[in-house]
Amino acid sequence: MGGPSAEREVSLSTGRECAAALRGEGYEVVEVDAGRDLVSVLSDIAPDVAFNALHGRWGEDGCVQGLLEWIGLPYTHSGVLASALALDKQRTKDVYRAVGLPVVPSITALARHVAAGHVMDPPYVVKPVNDGSSVGVYLVHEAANGPPKLSADMPETVMVERFAPGRELTTTVLGDRALGVTDILTDGWYDYDAKYKPGGSRHVIPADLPQEITAACLDYALRAHEALGCRSLSRTDFRWDETRGLDGLVLLETNTQPGMTPTSLTPEQAAHAGIGFGALCGQLVEDASCNR
Repeated sequence: MGGPSAEREVSLSTGRECAAALRGEGYEVVEVDAGRDLVSVLSDIAPDVAFNALHGRWGEDGCVQGLLEWIGLPYTHSGVLASALALDKQRTKDVYRAVGLPVVPSITALARHVAAGHVMDPPYVVKPVNDGSSVGVYLVHEAANGPPKLSADMPETVMVERFAPGRELTTTVLGDRALGVTDILTDGWYDYDAKYKPGGSRHVIPADLPQEITAACLDYALRAHEALGCRSLSRTDFRWDETRGLDGLVLLETNTQPGMTPTSLTPEQAAHAGIGFGALCGQLVEDASCNR
């Protein structure tokens, strides 16, 4: 848990929640704040399984997965390739397109070019290619006078994506089963605070949707999970413009390490499907392996 990414605080929260749940299920748990000495720390602990509660770069992009493969320590969630693919939002879209899943147009561009002038007609969204939790996301409205003022810590390359209007939906996949669809309600943009601050968003599960849209979300999430090569657990996010029916449903991204904090979506969906939080965490541990 923890680690050096921009999502460190979220990961620490996920780690604490999962550690407590696993202890409640009878597992012996050691909490490790992942640093550059991770290999030596794991060698000293000699665990049976590494429960990966990291988010963002290094923990969710194939890096720590490769390290765990190298030392032969079974671990949870997805393997090297699926993790690397899914955290790169543009390459994720390439995979979606290859299997016929709907997306909105997007390009990658240098951050300095994006800050200098519109590289796409507004409205559009600017986001890091390889971060999650809505870190560093900018919404450029149709009436914007100029390009976004990007923060100095934005990566050199960013993704610019056509803004998709409509409702924010999400579906968790556990194993070979899509668990349900949640409608995420906010007073504004579904940003970092909306995701993690208590009361920042309201979750409706099951989402009040036409049966066709519910079925499509479940189908698309499972197809995305399989096409990316995910293992065990993932969560795919959608936007749905209800004025366009099924044509208004698009995939945004797939998370291979969904948050497991007190405000997170995946534990809610599992609970609605009859899977308690402890049982969910335990299932991930029992599925752990190398060669994922």
